[in-house]
Amino acid sequence: MKLLLKLAVAVCASLAAGLVHAAINVFACAPEWGSLVREIAGERATVYVATTGQQDIHRIQARPSLIARARMADLVVCTGAEVESGWMPIVRSQSGNDRIQIGKPGFLEIAPVVPRIEVPQVLDRAMGDVHPMGNPHIQFGPAQIRVAANEIGNRLIRIDPAGEAEYRTRLADFTRRWNEATSRWAEMGAPLKGMTVIQYHRNFSYLFAFLGMREVGTLEPKPGIEPTSSHLNDLVAQQAATPARMVIRSSYHAEAPAKWLASKINVPSIVLPATVGGTAEAKDLFSMFDDAIRRMLAAAGK
Repeated sequence: MKLLLKLAVAVCASLAAGLVHAAINVFACAPEWGSLVREIAGERATVYVATTGQQDIHRIQARPSLIARARMADLVVCTGAEVESGWMPIVRSQSGNDRIQIGKPGFLEIAPVVPRIEVPQVLDRAMGDVHPMGNPHIQFGPAQIRVAANEIGNRLIRIDPAGEAEYRTRLADFTRRWNEATSRWAEMGAPLKGMTVIQYHRNFSYLFAFLGMREVGTLEPKPGIEPTSSHLNDLVAQQAATPARMVIRSSYHAEAPAKWLASKINVPSIVLPATVGGTAEAKDLFSMFDDAIRRMLAAAGK
């Protein structure tokens, strides 16, 4: 009997300790935000990531499992800028969770609060899946991630003020490590400066801007439109005037168009992680940048 009592006390203590640490439930729409929340929240948050690095976040379905997870969330962190517009509004409304509705502390979109590139001057749906707020693939902008970390830290403190000291300590530590890594990536990627590339979709524009690389075309004739034979032939024809040094795609984009074009213009075709988990090596935000830059350096023979 005494042994059972001791076991019961130990189990209760273990559960209580878990409850103390996991103070809040976070629903992250994409792997990059799940990784960033874990950096800042540590064990104070239980983090559920709705998508994987092998999925196109534009094309997710509002599954019942996502709705169930959102129902339990204290904080939802998404990209915004219409990236999740096909599924997140349904998940949010069907969850019945008042904490994560628009305008509430429990709903945070990152894109509206960070600097964005490629903001269209004219909005015309004939141009394809154009995002009115600019390129939303901000996870490859070191400066954008730094701002996002601050926003997430502030929101965590607002929702869980008891954890403020821990959040601030972890945010400061992350920022220090991120600044050091950003300097290292700039030095590491210096040989890529000025290099011309063709990418499948504009997943990596922020990375190219950071490294001083130049995009000279996309496999998509228009954003969100699959490559066509005529467009691929146009890219081959333009090679004489504006040659590309490599063709880049993410793991969830079709391999065949990229390999075909690369073979026609005699350049490497490579895969980069579009987010955390996009390749086996991209285990968090830091290794995501490391892996992307290393893959481009290898393709360039640097």
